[in-house]
Amino acid sequence: MRPCRISASCLLLVLSLGCRNTSSGGKREGSEAADGAGAEARPKSVHLTASVIADAKIKAAPATKEALSVTLNLPGEIAPDPDKTARISSPVAGRLEQVTFREGASVKVGDALAIVRVPELGKIKAAHAGVAAKAKAARINADRTKALLEQRLTSEQAVADAQANADALEVEARSLADQLSAMGAGADGTGVQLVLRAPLAGTILARDAIVGQPISPEQVIGTISDLSEVWFLGRVFEKDLETLRLGAPAEVRLNAYANERFNGTIENLGRQVDPVARTLTARVRLTNRDGLLRIGLFGAARVSTDEHEDHGPLIVVPRSAVTEIGGKSVVFVRTADDTFLLHEVTLGDTALGKVEIVSGLKEGQLVVVDGVFTLKSVVMKAAIVEEE
Repeated sequence: MRPCRISASCLLLVLSLGCRNTSSGGKREGSEAADGAGAEARPKSVHLTASVIADAKIKAAPATKEALSVTLNLPGEIAPDPDKTARISSPVAGRLEQVTFREGASVKVGDALAIVRVPELGKIKAAHAGVAAKAKAARINADRTKALLEQRLTSEQAVADAQANADALEVEARSLADQLSAMGAGADGTGVQLVLRAPLAGTILARDAIVGQPISPEQVIGTISDLSEVWFLGRVFEKDLETLRLGAPAEVRLNAYANERFNGTIENLGRQVDPVARTLTARVRLTNRDGLLRIGLFGAARVSTDEHEDHGPLIVVPRSAVTEIGGKSVVFVRTADDTFLLHEVTLGDTALGKVEIVSGLKEGQLVVVDGVFTLKSVVMKAAIVEEE
């Protein structure tokens, strides 16, 4: 069968048709039609111009022979980073007058979260204002007394007494100001309302606050966490501990996202074994891609070890190179004239981001690792057109 030759304009048309079918609910029908097409209807090769290859960001890499490393499967769940998590509470007892945060909302540093009415706050502010005024007057008096001493109109003892009185009042004023600062309130005014603000930027994970309820410093009314990075806490059995090492690459798959994989490394191995489960914790830091990672999601991490499979080296390609057409696993092999040949392959074991090819591919052949979806779309649409 002749290669399917695709120009830049044809490629755009094919991809746009695919997008329209997906958005209108026609993706499944199109896929089933193409999957049902026989081997004769489906083109075995696709020829693209250099400009199309560049625009579609298609990349190829040689298939290599290697022995995949043995992996451990660690069940676990997503947890927040404690260093990027804050609990919201009032530094002093009071009553909630207003609550402005909601679970799941995003907040910035300094955002007002709640207003607490603190009767004691008014007393402290009044005391601070009174002491600050006295300290100011005492300092003026001390300076005046010092000037009188230079004119020999007063005694050194009077100067010392005035200076000590001014110093003591200033210390008391600073102490009251520090107390207000610790409570999260400014020294200005005489109000009794305390504004609770977000100490970090992140997402509200929990809220336990009702307007009108009394609260104390020990009571947590909410939790904020920066979820741009999270932890996967995997459980390691004692027998597997000797095969793990810090820095080992890990691939996390969660029950909620069967087709998504999140990559990280082992950054910490726990020092204490759970006496009941006889496991310890392996911590994997993950970047929260597209906000998919939610606290508590369960899954498993496949962690690479220093051991290798016993059967020796086989042809290995990145997992991104393998796709499925007509119910069969295939890869695209690039030739010197920018033709991409469809190869049906038999898959073997998988490791972190890699898969063994038992048959259908030779070492050194250039296999497409980026842009596979584009080539698959061309083949599928060409099969449908030929059937029609």
